[in-house]
Amino acid sequence: MASLLFFAFSWWSIVLRAIAIIHFIRRRPDFYWLWIILFHWVGALVYIAVEVVPDAGLLRQSFKIFPRRKRIKELEAAILDNPSAGNYEELGDLNPSVRSIVAYNTDSKIINTVKASGILLAGVTPQGGSISGSSTVVQLDAWNWEDAAYKMDGAIHVNLPTFIVPPRRPGGGGRRGAGVPAVDPVKEALEKIEAIKTFFREAKAWLEEPVHKETNLKFEAVKGLFSKQQKLFVHGDQVKQMLVAINFAKEFGFDVVIVGGSESWLIADLLKQNNIAVILGQQHSLPTTDDDDVDQPYKTPAQLQKAGVLFALNDDNGETRYRNLMFNAGTAAAYGLTKEQALQAITLNSAKILGIEDRTGSLEVGKDANIVVSGGDILDMRTSLIEHCFIQGREVSLENKQTQLYKRYMGKYGIPVTPTP
Repeated sequence: MASLLFFAFSWWSIVLRAIAIIHFIRRRPDFYWLWIILFHWVGALVYIAVEVVPDAGLLRQSFKIFPRRKRIKELEAAILDNPSAGNYEELGDLNPSVRSIVAYNTDSKIINTVKASGILLAGVTPQGGSISGSSTVVQLDAWNWEDAAYKMDGAIHVNLPTFIVPPRRPGGGGRRGAGVPAVDPVKEALEKIEAIKTFFREAKAWLEEPVHKETNLKFEAVKGLFSKQQKLFVHGDQVKQMLVAINFAKEFGFDVVIVGGSESWLIADLLKQNNIAVILGQQHSLPTTDDDDVDQPYKTPAQLQKAGVLFALNDDNGETRYRNLMFNAGTAAAYGLTKEQALQAITLNSAKILGIEDRTGSLEVGKDANIVVSGGDILDMRTSLIEHCFIQGREVSLENKQTQLYKRYMGKYGIPVTPTP
């Protein structure tokens, strides 16, 4: 007994406890470790072996079974699998229950900037994973996201994997072996697509059950796809990706919309046959492949129009932030569309694809007065001048960060300021 007391209060047992407690205070592991440290010097020794030594870079792989170490490893793996530096994407792969609308910030400076460009409605869209979640259409004159919601959770978004390996940069730059894929991209893509299909099959079976013991939020989130109350927005540019989207429509009966669709002109007739709509991502860009015409992105809208495909235009560019949408339509008008067809591609067609054509998209009795007044040709970058905007009949201010800076620096040098509409 005396020897045990000696060990408990000897100088080296006090040192062990001191080391353990200092590490505990700095790293804050699970709280139960503090009781183990204080209870006996053996507990301090165990803590040092389990927590301190791995943090020093020793025997790290030998302690994966411990809860804290396991959680750290799982989080590190999740971050590596989802390298979204700007925190724009959700972690995980299948996230249908994510509702992007709750992250919508009505006080964002970007909203007034795009509103001054003539954009009155927008789609708040989730990103990341194979199934990103649901998107909501919002009107851009609101106090909060509840007030902004125009059509709530109207679409579920799916990101299809690529079937090709991106080419190496000219000149052979990049790391060694960058042009050689570690795995077969086609095999990996097919595995991910099968995982998405398996999820939808399981969701369908679960929703057909009359009674559930527990609620499955992910399955409940896609209920509207099977009842036609939601649409499936499939993001992809390649023909193979769009063929997968058509397969989704055939197997599950979903209303499918292709987002991106830069190669949609190659299968326009097939898209028409299967009633698949397209939202073109970015017109002011280079063609998808080296064999395409250099002006192919400009001609694609006219080719889809000729085939009878319902399509809309977008300005999916991180630099312009959607402000060139009208001018994308103008480019389409210069390459085969009429002015009326180009305008329809950013108004009524968009409303039809988003499922809000009964409320907006055209000037008709009974619809919301969402109106833009331009002093020149709204599709022409040289003459377009947005003078007035109305959202649901309310005239909204066109004041934004750009106009504020304009007034500030014009005033600095005593130059007369043109009044803002």
